Amino acid sequence: QVQLVESGGGLVQAGGSLRLSCAASGSIFSINRMGWYRQAPGKQRELVAAITSGGSTNYADSVKGRFTISRDNAKNTVYLQMNSLKPEDTVVYYCNANILPVHGSGYRDYWGQGTQVTVSS
Repeated sequence: QVQLVESGGGLVQAGGSLRLSCAASGSIFSINRMGWYRQAPGKQRELVAAITSGGSTNYADSVKGRFTISRDNAKNTVYLQMNSLKPEDTVVYYCNANILPVHGSGYRDYWGQGTQVTVSS
């Protein structure tokens, strides 16, 4: 079994910072892309940032210059450093990883349980 466990969400004032972490555990052979998505009530889940195993990154336009994604391959962990937070960043954030399980037949996407980020004005 493969599991993604997120941490680091919470309440912060506008202009503040938070750091999200997501650790993948279980019978993992390899991890390809890792990323963070967010979903507001009644809306589609959208990509916030993603990073490949080689370190290439891409970001949503709305977070460029404010958020930084990074990963520690040795720990199977991805991070999202969020600076200059705005009230419109208030939403549930989900970790995603494209993983090849030890006994799997191919890569598949796994999701974390979600962590709430609330930015007060």
